Amino acid sequence: MRRMRIGAGAALAAGALAVTGLAFAPAALAVTPQTATINADCGAFGSGEATLTATQVGTAATVTVKSPGITAPIGLGEDSIRSTLTLVRSGGGTVDFTGTENPAMAAGAPVEVGPLSGTVASGDSLEAFGGSLKMTVFGITITCTATGPQSPGPFVFD
Repeated sequence: MRRMRIGAGAALAAGALAVTGLAFAPAALAVTPQTATINADCGAFGSGEATLTATQVGTAATVTVKSPGITAPIGLGEDSIRSTLTLVRSGGGTVDFTGTENPAMAAGAPVEVGPLSGTVASGDSLEAFGGSLKMTVFGITITCTATGPQSPGPFVFD
């Protein structure tokens, strides 16, 4: 009988700890929309539609950029592109998302960079139009700009 009480007490304590852990876990906040598209112009390196995917946890946010219209000029190794995505804040100013993450890409493959990391404030409304994506590969910087507003609209962070 005594073993049963100890076992039940341990189970209750473990359950209480699990619930407490959930209560104090960092909340994943919503960014809306999570995905937006732009038409990007990267000069001699291509142009076309690009998809931006955003996530947020607290004040930390990430954006990944993928574009079938913009292609790798040569074969590139994993994590070999240094990227800075600058988004324009609706109230003025900009927010930079930076990183060196990218998958390996063959020459002519669609470009993908990210997730690129940045810091946002609650209520930030960020737009790619007016900003830029700078990618540095082997010391050469490629600058891409949006030719119009992103669709369906700016990223709004909670």
